[in-house]
Amino acid sequence: MIIYYTAVDSPLGRLYLAQHESGLCCLSLGEEAKDKLFAYIKKAFPTAELQASKPILKEAILQLSEYFAGERTNFDLKMYLSGTEFQKQVWNGLVEIPYGKTISYGELATSLNSPGGMRAVGAANGQNPIPIIIPCHRVIAADGSLGGYTGGLGIKRKLLDLEQQKYTPTLF
Repeated sequence: MIIYYTAVDSPLGRLYLAQHESGLCCLSLGEEAKDKLFAYIKKAFPTAELQASKPILKEAILQLSEYFAGERTNFDLKMYLSGTEFQKQVWNGLVEIPYGKTISYGELATSLNSPGGMRAVGAANGQNPIPIIIPCHRVIAADGSLGGYTGGLGIKRKLLDLEQQKYTPTLF
């Protein structure tokens, strides 16, 4: 199996994307994004061969560019998610959170028929392999604080501000 990957500059810094033959499988951002991408691929696809290829990922790059320009509110990409059934359930629930809106970990747990499962939902949220596209940044603490984010709280704030039209990034 071959996993294709590329790096692209964004308003949030350099993003690393990886594509499985069945769809996008990883987006890494923040500090040490490249190392995080390679570590994830090695763990999720231990026998995969990594190959650099920007053309394979051109649709993902285009949609991310549209998102950062404020022209896209939903992504339409094939994804290949590697995780437990519960994690996949949480990640699918994240996609249902409307653009520009936030919900709490508890609200997400309740929507997934797991009331009281805030910690488990939070853990699955933190393992999301495709942030931004699977919008885990839209989940916040019940008290309105940001909680955590794989790319760092500064990036989470910028994503939320972008979606609430409080931030206009410089494009790619």
